[in-house]
Amino acid sequence: MQFAVYEQNGYHGLAVNQGDGFVGRLQGDPAYPGDLDLLVVEQANFTAVAHALAGGARLDLGAVRFLPPLPHPGKIICVGLNYADHSDETGFEIPSYPTIFARFTSSLVGHGDPILLPPQSSQLDYEGELVAIIGRGGRGIPKAEALDHVAGYSIFNDATLRDYQFKTPQWTMGKNFDNTGAFGPYFVPAAAVSAGCKGLRLQTRLNGQVVQDAAIDEMVFDVASQIALLSEVFTLAPGDIIVTGTPAGVGMARKPPLWMKVGDLCEVEITGLGVLRNPIGVRS
Repeated sequence: MQFAVYEQNGYHGLAVNQGDGFVGRLQGDPAYPGDLDLLVVEQANFTAVAHALAGGARLDLGAVRFLPPLPHPGKIICVGLNYADHSDETGFEIPSYPTIFARFTSSLVGHGDPILLPPQSSQLDYEGELVAIIGRGGRGIPKAEALDHVAGYSIFNDATLRDYQFKTPQWTMGKNFDNTGAFGPYFVPAAAVSAGCKGLRLQTRLNGQVVQDAAIDEMVFDVASQIALLSEVFTLAPGDIIVTGTPAGVGMARKPPLWMKVGDLCEVEITGLGVLRNPIGVRS
């Protein structure tokens, strides 16, 4: 079950994959079930949401603009160095406690929109990642109960300007250029995939070449552990997203480095969650 948030003729819409294609409804349609971010906050029954969308118009995905599944998440919490092989390739020790940084909503772009290379840097790197979307908030969440707080999953490309990332010990600057955090294409309810996405595989491709390929099971801190550890410190709220870390194969670790350039196409695929596809453009 895949849901897409889109824009058509100036209206936002919500669509569901029926297996033979997507059908959707736009805001203003009396049967429109609501914006996805509100449905997540309300802990909606997504089977019922899919049923409400079933009588909608068949959607030509090539004729609409995809939006991030949650355009304005309350918190974007990112986990670094969460695959042992990625820690090794970048010269860091495998962490005994997760490396955490934040993104801002101003950095987000949807599926199909360009990731923009800013004029300040040429070191634009890809990072394919799984996203966990919080549906039920809480603080001090036990690991055994953590996955009950997940509404669903999606895909992220945590595109990073490496020289700006390492200007200081904190990574905020390199991770928050406008139009560099690709998010989508779909929201997949947690009930539609394996617990914590175990058994799924992540693959990143640059211009068709596989550059990252790993099992979600290879995470140092799995989704449940991340939720438990984060909620020790701050309250997780419905609609927060956790960007769970990237595996080995990033461009900066290659010799010579492999930076994304204007005109490139980057794709991140996770089994059952879809393919997040973004061209590389330039920011004026």
